[in-house]
Amino acid sequence: MIKLQVIGNLGKDCITNTVNGKSVINFSVAHTERFRDSSGQQKEKTTWVECAYWTDRTGIAPYLKKGTQVYAEGTPEVRNFTRNDGTAGASLTMRVFSVQLLGSGNRGESSETANAYSDQAAGSGSPAEAISPLADDLPF
Repeated sequence: MIKLQVIGNLGKDCITNTVNGKSVINFSVAHTERFRDSSGQQKEKTTWVECAYWTDRTGIAPYLKKGTQVYAEGTPEVRNFTRNDGTAGASLTMRVFSVQLLGSGNRGESSETANAYSDQAAGSGSPAEAISPLADDLPF
């Protein structure tokens, strides 16, 4: 199994659909990496990941809004396509099996009520299940 983990901001509000009786939440995550090139110039590189979260637990969908920071993990897939001008292109997609809200973005809303969603069995050790709002009770 190949596993992909991404932390980034949503590029637009999610879209929820039903396909063959199963719900799917589609969203895109942008991760921007800042670095210096060989000449010392500051550069940025943004990688977009198109995500599909197949689940009946769609309660997180109202919180997946543009600008919200999320952590998602799943299995990656590269899709090849041909652009309108005839050149070849590729996109990175992920079949999500766990998603967690990390921040509210520019909305100023709390995300505590929809902190983590996962379709894995309880106790599987995924980060979405291991981290909870109550785990922040440490005395130090």
